Amino acid sequence: MRDLWLSPVHKYRIVHPTLGVGDETCGSFSIPSPIDQQQLFVIASCGAGWDHVSVSRKKRTPNWPELEFVRKLFFREGETVMQLHVPESEHVNLHENCLHLWRPQDQPIPTPPSWMVGPRAGESMDDVVAASVASIPES
Repeated sequence: MRDLWLSPVHKYRIVHPTLGVGDETCGSFSIPSPIDQQQLFVIASCGAGWDHVSVSRKKRTPNWPELEFVRKLFFREGETVMQLHVPESEHVNLHENCLHLWRPQDQPIPTPPSWMVGPRAGESMDDVVAASVASIPES
């Protein structure tokens, strides 16, 4: 995660009623949405081996462009972050319009090969098919 005192996101820092002002690793922020300029409320924290950013809006859940916008503000280029979909028995929901971004601090997040999603910039479907075929073990 970026240093939150030194990054551009610092200008959006607010004082949270229970969490206070925060520091370089955590804090609360009110950021205009790149979609409609309505406020995205963000809480960033780190601890127990995790970087965590929650993103919420008053009247709806943040959409993909908003979440990606926040990811770029709070995480460094090259850092992979994730949303987790845990079993229902582990659900915790304190705010119905809130999504979370997570990054383990001590280990990389495994990711599938890009060909499993589709062609990247500069690749064709033939490249994807070739990579897919090449991944099949010989019998």
